[in-house]
Amino acid sequence: MTDTSAVRAAADLWHHYGRGRAGTDRGVPGGFAWTWGQDCGPGAELLGGDLGGLTIGDLGSGSGRHAAHLVVHHRPARVDAVDASPAQCAMAEDLYGFLAPRLRLVRSEAVGHLLGHPGAYDVLYSVFGSLDFTDPAELLPAAASALRPGGLLVASTLGHYLGGAPAEADVVPADIPARTPGGAAATMRRWVLQEQVWAKALDAAGFSAVSTERVAPAVPGAAARRPCWCVLCADPERS
Repeated sequence: MTDTSAVRAAADLWHHYGRGRAGTDRGVPGGFAWTWGQDCGPGAELLGGDLGGLTIGDLGSGSGRHAAHLVVHHRPARVDAVDASPAQCAMAEDLYGFLAPRLRLVRSEAVGHLLGHPGAYDVLYSVFGSLDFTDPAELLPAAASALRPGGLLVASTLGHYLGGAPAEADVVPADIPARTPGGAAATMRRWVLQEQVWAKALDAAGFSAVSTERVAPAVPGAAARRPCWCVLCADPERS
């Protein structure tokens, strides 16, 4: 969620994100959703079935809701919720710190964390998280290195820009609006790429068996401009 050089060099641009919900919704979610509205589509089954005893990494975990769900409802050995935002990590600790040690909250940028933990994970996932906000040329090879033999990377990302503009036909980011903790206007980078562009980037990073699923929103209308699709991939040399 917070893994770009622009974020590293600036204030915490995720300071305000999710604060309203955190004040009223403090429970562990009963479901796991990949879509923008968190209201439809596939669930945790995309992570490969039985997660019992596995080590899982949530890249750009925010307040930790998805990670908390997995810990409570799917009994993995551990879920590492990785996020570079001090505000998001503090929120996750406040909401779900009681789930330690099987939920481990890690304040770190995704690339640095992954490179420091080669072969540590059975499954990595990102729900509009680090995959959206990190240069794929850095994140994807790091993810491949951190996966164990037969490991899986699953992510949801925007199928096109929130305003309706089409996804990019090349690996290029866009500057999107953000706010500093004090409320000043700022920008951060987001990668919104076409399916075939992601597939090519994943292949270049050493992944295979790449598949995508475009999920329509549950409610038509304005939300229809915000579809997501899921990327599933495995390391070909170790699967």
